[in-house]
Amino acid sequence: MDQLNLFSEEEVKREKLGKTAIEYKAASSILTPASGFMADYDYTLNPYSGCSFGCTYCYAAFFSRNKEKMDGWGDWLTVKENALSLLKKKRKRPLIDKTIYLSSVTDPYQPVEKELELTRSILKELLDFHKVRLVIQTRSALVTRDIDLLQKYETLQVNMTVTTDSEKVRKVFEPFCTGNKQRIKAITEMHNAGIQSCITMTPLLPIENPVQFADDLLATGIKRFIIQPFHKDKGKFVRGTRNEALKILNEFNWSDEEYNRVLTVMREKIPNLGIGKTGFAPI
Repeated sequence: MDQLNLFSEEEVKREKLGKTAIEYKAASSILTPASGFMADYDYTLNPYSGCSFGCTYCYAAFFSRNKEKMDGWGDWLTVKENALSLLKKKRKRPLIDKTIYLSSVTDPYQPVEKELELTRSILKELLDFHKVRLVIQTRSALVTRDIDLLQKYETLQVNMTVTTDSEKVRKVFEPFCTGNKQRIKAITEMHNAGIQSCITMTPLLPIENPVQFADDLLATGIKRFIIQPFHKDKGKFVRGTRNEALKILNEFNWSDEEYNRVLTVMREKIPNLGIGKTGFAPI
């Protein structure tokens, strides 16, 4: 079997990192024709399946292959260990000007990525042998590790998800993610390195101070922003977190009306604010 060879024969594959169990499998494919919300792209690319971050509202959890995986979202991660070799097979017909979204149902910068460098190897392969139009979606500050590669792309954008200005809210909805300030610092570093960057408030969770939040986002120097609502009455929650999530949503009076009030402030401060799917259009 054509493998990535992440490990030598002497090395032992890490089976757990923090709370997350890790398994390693060969994927049948690595580039998926884009559809649905991502239909404007040519492909989505997911080096991993599952996610260590386990955000309680994550739509990707509901694409899990069974209820056990869905209920345990955040507790499992699968490494597609042959991802690079699959991509290498595309060299005969390079992906010239293809639009790729990295990633649609996982975060390409999982905590274990720091050791494995699977996403980094994919970025290098795309850079050296293809001429793609790439959008990277993450909520991890680890993305700054790859600035040296990202600076070399002709057409690339890094999206950093920042859903709230409140650490109290983040710890309920995104308990295992990088903190808000670290994410803003990371995407600022990306922007300062000359890399086209975007902040995605998708979905926008309860906000403590919308004016200050907008000012903090603008202080990054970034010009691209995307926003989407989170509807507490329609929102799905995984890992039995619904009651805790609803409690804090009610504490912040997070309703459609409150979202629209915050949205009005944000649009006044950020006139070119992208809304929903149109904001995610390929670059």
